Amino acid sequence: MKNILFVASECVPFVKTGGLADVVGTLPKKFDKSEYDVRVIIPNYRCIPDKYRNSFRYIHHFYMDLGQRFSSVHVGIMEYELEGIKYYFVDNLFYFGGDRPYADTRFDIEKFIYFSKAVMAILPVINFHPDIIHCHDWQAGLVPVYLHTLYKDNPFYYGTKCIFTIHNLRFQGIWDIKTIRALSGLPDWVFTPDKLEFHEDANMLKGGLVYSDYITTVSDTYAGEIQMPYYGEGLDGLLRARNGSLCGIVNGIDYTAYNPETDENITKKYTSRSFKKGKAENKKALQQRLGLEVDENKFVLAIISRLTSQKGLDLVRYALDRMLDDYTQLVVLGTGDGQYEGLFRDYAWRMPHKVSANIYFDEALAHNIYAGADAVLVPSLFEPCGLTQLIGLRYGTVPIVRETGGLKDTVEPYNEYDGTGIGFSFANYNGDELLGAVNYAKKVYFETRKEWEQMVSRGMKTDYSWINSARKYADLYDSICR
Repeated sequence: MKNILFVASECVPFVKTGGLADVVGTLPKKFDKSEYDVRVIIPNYRCIPDKYRNSFRYIHHFYMDLGQRFSSVHVGIMEYELEGIKYYFVDNLFYFGGDRPYADTRFDIEKFIYFSKAVMAILPVINFHPDIIHCHDWQAGLVPVYLHTLYKDNPFYYGTKCIFTIHNLRFQGIWDIKTIRALSGLPDWVFTPDKLEFHEDANMLKGGLVYSDYITTVSDTYAGEIQMPYYGEGLDGLLRARNGSLCGIVNGIDYTAYNPETDENITKKYTSRSFKKGKAENKKALQQRLGLEVDENKFVLAIISRLTSQKGLDLVRYALDRMLDDYTQLVVLGTGDGQYEGLFRDYAWRMPHKVSANIYFDEALAHNIYAGADAVLVPSLFEPCGLTQLIGLRYGTVPIVRETGGLKDTVEPYNEYDGTGIGFSFANYNGDELLGAVNYAKKVYFETRKEWEQMVSRGMKTDYSWINSARKYADLYDSICR
């Protein structure tokens, strides 16, 4: 039996701001419980829903120092079991009592330094000795650093290895060395250019990458991209140096939560065999619900996304007037930067029968859109993995993507000559190329509907469930524990 501990700042169903939470909440359930005891530890946020919080079980509490700043800081331990997985929650009202998981950068730096050290202090108390601590993103970045410094002589941790997963390299946990050194209590010698120092500041993510035994990220292509300056966010040199212990493993999606055959949110359930009728009924219901012109012959294009520049929305803005011809409707769901929220609201106001701008997030509506749209557009500047295209494939909604990161790894482009492919793609970050990919998709949809339907069927039959990803992680755990 191998003991695996996931350490992260968020986890479904307790708290979620992005795809990180889906990974941490879903992946542990996919391992063989007779071979792997996988547990998860996250902060005990006040914003976790009461239906879970009220059932948390108190385990213990103690006090620890937090570097040179605080000599006695409360650390509480709560426990909850769900679907056979034990979850531990680090309890401290000062750090985790807000109404959202993240606040301003300075306070987040401090609270995740606290969280990382608390994780190390808690494990002997609960008597869980991990063979592998699997850390996720910068919020857990100091865990491997503590393991190899302040806790390196603690016999409880003998044999423990660390894996670090990068979900998005852009976010790194950077602050000045003086503050991080004082809060963490780490020795001076870790704040050097070959360790935590980064352009004269300290970088928590870099610490995790330097001190982990192995590094993963969430797609093969992204693992290669981040070793180049354009995508490397200043860490490409370090990642090239760690090339021999770096790999990409594509995220999966929960095939129970996203299943058009059983989805209670959609109007008409369907399978890969009955999708023609099922998607037609869902399209009609979606058009009616959103006030679009009800017409089964319209090409309904969806954008379900955070509305930020990373998601390629400046390309959409460039091409939007030419995309919205008389045969096309656009449905947008998400929140983000004001410039993009305003863009889509403006088009929805001017073209209410063509454009629906839903500037909020609603999980049930997202399912309705996946079921009712013909295609989903994901033109990202960079995309470590991406879930939107995987969910689209599951619902028979053809993805149109830019060839970057996980989008390139998961969407094989349509080839009209040999009848292969499950979506459409374009290579360069260019608005005209995006428009060309959308127009090509519409040409196939309107002129060769049989080929379109075969592509939908192929996409629905692809397997991007978590089972495949879990198998690769299990192989990695086994190789590291040898």
